[in-house]
Amino acid sequence: MFPIHYPYYRDQRQTKKLLKDLEKAIDGEFSAIQRYANIAQLARTDKERKQILEIRKDEQKHYKQFVHLYTQLTGKQPQPKITEECPNSYRKGIEFALRDEQNTVDFYLDIADESNHPYIKEVFRRAAADEQNHAVWFLYFLVNLNWLRS
Repeated sequence: MFPIHYPYYRDQRQTKKLLKDLEKAIDGEFSAIQRYANIAQLARTDKERKQILEIRKDEQKHYKQFVHLYTQLTGKQPQPKITEECPNSYRKGIEFALRDEQNTVDFYLDIADESNHPYIKEVFRRAAADEQNHAVWFLYFLVNLNWLRS
């Protein structure tokens, strides 16, 4: 199944783009892990908190997979950084998470489409499916917040 090596990535530009995309994905997952811990603390109910923490577990899984890919390709550990801070209210956090998850779906599908390695395609397609599911949950939480307001 692994490692990823020369026969799959002869094109230097393709490899550089993949590494840049992986770094962005790692930073995004690293940020989401922190953000969802904060949002879970602000959740209105235990049910919402548990679901947000389940989403966070998926993000941790993606993070580990992407770090593994990066390490296999470079022989180095990435240096993740938080790219965006979490909003300080539950509503704003949910709105931000919804937009971020939707953007991430497209980003991950683009990476999968551009890759010529079956394992990388599968990892990013699966992560994109998870991100879409997360977006649906955040939309559900947002709709419930709006319904309670009216």
